[in-house]
Amino acid sequence: MSIFQKLSSRLDDPQAEEQKPLDYTDYLFNHYKNRLLKETNLDQLIKLPNFQKRRAIEKLISDMMEQEKVIITQMDKTKLLDMILDDSVGFGPLEPLLQDDDITEIMVNAPDEIYIERKGQITLSDVSFKNDDHIRNIIDRIVAPIGRRIDESSPLVDGRLEDGSRVNAAIPPIALHGPVITIRKFKKDPYMMNDLIGFQSLSNKMSIFLEALVGAKMNIIISGGTGSGKTTLLNVVSAAIPIGERVITIEDMAELRLNRKNVVSLEARPANMEGAGEITIRQLVKNALRMRPDRIIVGEVRGGEAMDMLQAMNTGHEGSLTTIHANSPQDAMSRLEAMILMNNSSMTAEVVRPFISAAIQLVVQTLRLSDGTRKVVSIAEAISENGNILLNDIFRFHRIGTEANGRIQGGFVTTGYIPQCADKLKTFGYDLGNSFFTPAEEAITYVG
Repeated sequence: MSIFQKLSSRLDDPQAEEQKPLDYTDYLFNHYKNRLLKETNLDQLIKLPNFQKRRAIEKLISDMMEQEKVIITQMDKTKLLDMILDDSVGFGPLEPLLQDDDITEIMVNAPDEIYIERKGQITLSDVSFKNDDHIRNIIDRIVAPIGRRIDESSPLVDGRLEDGSRVNAAIPPIALHGPVITIRKFKKDPYMMNDLIGFQSLSNKMSIFLEALVGAKMNIIISGGTGSGKTTLLNVVSAAIPIGERVITIEDMAELRLNRKNVVSLEARPANMEGAGEITIRQLVKNALRMRPDRIIVGEVRGGEAMDMLQAMNTGHEGSLTTIHANSPQDAMSRLEAMILMNNSSMTAEVVRPFISAAIQLVVQTLRLSDGTRKVVSIAEAISENGNILLNDIFRFHRIGTEANGRIQGGFVTTGYIPQCADKLKTFGYDLGNSFFTPAEEAITYVG
């Protein structure tokens, strides 16, 4: 029976009503995908470089079509090949979304509910999976190359795609209504400081100050909520580290891309299927101290490594940078204190607070506003006074109102507070002068 007869018999079969393909291309897709699975070694194809992978599959499909005397337009053939490539050796319906540089987040809630974030705005995409099993197949394809597993006994997994995009997946019984995927994408070309100024994420004066802080080896924490731009800002300000310094980066999932030499990147590792082999952030921080670092950059502190990070900052490893999940600079200090106390039961808050204030000089707060824009809403200096940590804003975002279309109105303001670190900046050649910190009404502009 020819492929045309098979197609006709399926379309005429009333029992196959629910299985009818949407069109001839969809039928060919299912037919040739099944032939590929049965007649070729997909594992070998997957290992090929992308251009060889496409060429090999194109030849296989073309040979099959010639054998079956199938003739379609070049446009339909290209579409068919893309569909087969995406589903067989790619990430299925997610491929066009992954290729779109404007998309920063992909959120799969259900087969027909895939949301994307573009320019800070979340919208429902026009792509879909066939069913939950289709989503599971893509999850398995994501985690297999990185040696992770996902099943009922381990229903959560974090991973990273080849391009560095971060992936989180969850399946039942944890995900009640079916498997879900969240992908945080990263630009092929990392943002620079001028990009953030162009996006109005911070002012030109704030950028000068941040670059001076990094150049003068100040210890900085970047604080903010999920998706507020912490990692992006960390990557951008790291560019101000002077050439020649040795930088060690430590991350739970590698995201930083420092375009410089003499960088060592360390990544934590979860336990294997036998429950062994775990390498924690805390272990990596301790190990980094033996690697002769000039700077230590920890992607995010969230546990016992907070103490080790602060010890490093207090014992000669100045200019260290990290991020923390917190809603304000004060909240960041409180969370840091709580992390240390929870993992060091012999310590008290009275001992920890001076230790924190001696280690952390600046807290930079980021925020994702309701209109989707991301801004540095505060740069504050941390100082110790009577056993407490005080945070004094040097710059802040002053929100004025909201336009009818939802855009936020406001501007970046210099508060007038002259930071104590100004003298240290001067010794490193960054003499900004007191006038740099003078407040002025003209500093307020409308942005958003």
